[in-house]
Amino acid sequence: MPFPNKPTLPSSIWGAMIICGTVAGAGMFTLPIVMAGAWYRWSVMMLMLSGFCMLLSGLLFMKVSLRFPPGAGYDTLTQTLTPSWWRKINGLSISFVLGILTYAYISASGPVYQHSINALGININDAEAKGLLTLLVASVVWLGTQGVSRLITLCLAAKLLLFFLLFGGLIHHVDVSLLLRPNSTAAQNRYFPYLLATLPFCLASFGFHGNITGLIHYYQGDERRVRRALVFGILLALVIYLFWLTCTMGNIQRQDFPTIARQGGDIHALIQAMHDRLPQQSLGLLLDIFSHFAVICSFLGVTVGLFDFLADKLGTDNSKRGRAKTALLTFCPPLLASILFPQGFLLAIGYAGLFATIWALFTPAFLAWRAHQHFSGDLPRGKKQWAAIVLVVLFGGINIIAWLGSQWHMIPEF
Repeated sequence: MPFPNKPTLPSSIWGAMIICGTVAGAGMFTLPIVMAGAWYRWSVMMLMLSGFCMLLSGLLFMKVSLRFPPGAGYDTLTQTLTPSWWRKINGLSISFVLGILTYAYISASGPVYQHSINALGININDAEAKGLLTLLVASVVWLGTQGVSRLITLCLAAKLLLFFLLFGGLIHHVDVSLLLRPNSTAAQNRYFPYLLATLPFCLASFGFHGNITGLIHYYQGDERRVRRALVFGILLALVIYLFWLTCTMGNIQRQDFPTIARQGGDIHALIQAMHDRLPQQSLGLLLDIFSHFAVICSFLGVTVGLFDFLADKLGTDNSKRGRAKTALLTFCPPLLASILFPQGFLLAIGYAGLFATIWALFTPAFLAWRAHQHFSGDLPRGKKQWAAIVLVVLFGGINIIAWLGSQWHMIPEF
């Protein structure tokens, strides 16, 4: 649907930065841990395939969204184009994924911030650190969109600056032989059998679909700019992921990753393993600071989405009292779960990858299929759209098989 007035539009680079900031967050710390079995070359190929398929599904969703009034999101599109039962399933999957990611980020960030606060001479335990961080983020979200946008912009800018400083230093300490021929026993010298288990985590690492509606409004329905923002954002995130894999797998031996996974596989465990191998104290400090900004950026992005979704579904008003009620529902259950079950970071990301299959892959494909029938009538469907829909659905189906195979121990785990 065309927009009535189109002033001078911002560059696609700004939209790409939003997509990259959403995608490349705290979840990147799980990638070298879950990919240790498949190791470097297979992991790079799986990340590239996952990024391509998720970008394809995002473009399908974008094409459908452009046919609707500005601001129309998942709920409006599924209400118009899909049966009511699919709309309910889609809504439940979105709320579940956002909720479990909130739990994952609280669980993973607690030890990181506990370590930093204790280093300042203030002794707090893990639960207290999680509570303080959650209270800080909840306060920002409760204050409203302006505070959130400013903090996210600050964290994103700091995160990208620290990324180039950190990995510019780390790349000099990479042992190429570890990447190409890791020092493993003969029984462990297999990679491909472990590849399928990485798929749900790769899918969860490219979740950006909730930002598409905002980008369409931001660019006043300019399809070319939105498409370029999505493509450039995913490419930049992929570059960050590949640098991260190179720096971690090039410094930590393959057989050491299962120990990190047994420690919970969270951010603190991986950072501690990197600290043990960094010859320069300044690089260790940069790694710590980078992890803090990555956590805050991801934490804010996910919880704002969950907050808005709950407010819309429950019909709470935008007053301070109404926002306080929504904030309690947004933050209290995940915080309590993270205190009771503190070692669930990797498991939570895996579940997010499973349920994100519904609204990030199946729903965009379903919407594209139904939109053609709804808006185009008897016009034939293009071969490119056919191929895109089939590939997205096939990728989603394989992801579900991979997750079930891991849960039922039908595929090997490293």
